[in-house]
Amino acid sequence: GRKRWLMSDYVRQMPHGSNDLARPPSAAARFHIDIPLLSLLVTLTVLGLVVLYSGAGSDSGAVLRQGRYFLLGYVVMIVAAQIRLAQYMRWAPWFYLIGVGLLVAVIFVGVGAKGAQRWLSLGGFRFQPSEILKLVVPMTVAWFLADRILPPRFRYILGSLVIIGIPAALILKQPDLGTALLIAASGKYVVLMAGIGWRKNYGAVELAGASMWPAWVFVLTDYQKQRILTLLNPESDKLGAGWNIIQSKTAIGSGGWAGKGWTQGTQSQLDFLPESHTDFIIAVLAEEFGLRGVLLLLSLYILILLRGFWIGLRAQTSYGRMLAGSLTLTFFVYIFVNMGMVAGLLPVVGVPLPLVSAGGTSVVTLMAGFGLLMAVATERRSVGTG
Repeated sequence: GRKRWLMSDYVRQMPHGSNDLARPPSAAARFHIDIPLLSLLVTLTVLGLVVLYSGAGSDSGAVLRQGRYFLLGYVVMIVAAQIRLAQYMRWAPWFYLIGVGLLVAVIFVGVGAKGAQRWLSLGGFRFQPSEILKLVVPMTVAWFLADRILPPRFRYILGSLVIIGIPAALILKQPDLGTALLIAASGKYVVLMAGIGWRKNYGAVELAGASMWPAWVFVLTDYQKQRILTLLNPESDKLGAGWNIIQSKTAIGSGGWAGKGWTQGTQSQLDFLPESHTDFIIAVLAEEFGLRGVLLLLSLYILILLRGFWIGLRAQTSYGRMLAGSLTLTFFVYIFVNMGMVAGLLPVVGVPLPLVSAGGTSVVTLMAGFGLLMAVATERRSVGTG
């Protein structure tokens, strides 16, 4: 009666519902930017440029070049954050087919350097297709599992392993063991995020252990075997295969707590340390800024990882949760492998230190991944606010 009429009249007079009474969205919300994550990334890239200047021998040109890569990376990140996750799901299988096609093209028309054929050259621009697969593989595995009953059944786990194995095998043929392992890990983390039990994870570890000897005999090349042997005894070839690890350990140890000062490192500035601006750049940081500089860098990395996990936990869909968790764990593997490699705990596999080492393709790929993370965070906000 009258009460119902009064209520309907009240609702009719509301301007388009209660949403219009809320505060207008901030600029960050309109552009789908996660401010805590962006702040951490900006701080990390500034620190990376400072260390790179010294690692590159006080070459301002190298810093400007890397700065342009960072700028491009931020643009890519912002663009990637604007796209809805549903769209990424529709695109994922097509991205995968294109990525695998590019890897096949590398075998036939790829550009070689330092004994490896990993690049394609188009119009004078050279790029590494395997970097793209670091994002495409977790996107595709998440797409494959998103509409299944989770945790997935055994046949869907096998299907996921096929999706992961094809690009990993093609990259291993280039040969690029480090990237192949990273891509395999990124896909495996999606399966882990899908909720498979620890018993199956333990079985996978046992299977990996059992495959080590066949991999040593039939898969690894001579120089990859040499890297593993060098890890076990770098002193056996001090001036050859063991030089990199010996010099990086010397640089790290000589930094102490406070370091020798910016651009004052001896190992890096006198060219004892190889690849001081790329794979071994953390040795430059440790020598010049000491342990406190390394702890600052680790703190930034840990905060970025925690933010990524938080975004994954708050995701509204299984696709967003699996994708965010996989991208965050893959970022952790980058950090762990590079630091372990430079400290002599892992074989040298050519994995750059994220957003600190010089490089263009890796920076753009990483920033695109953070754009995907922001897309997941945006999905949570838009669903939560109705």
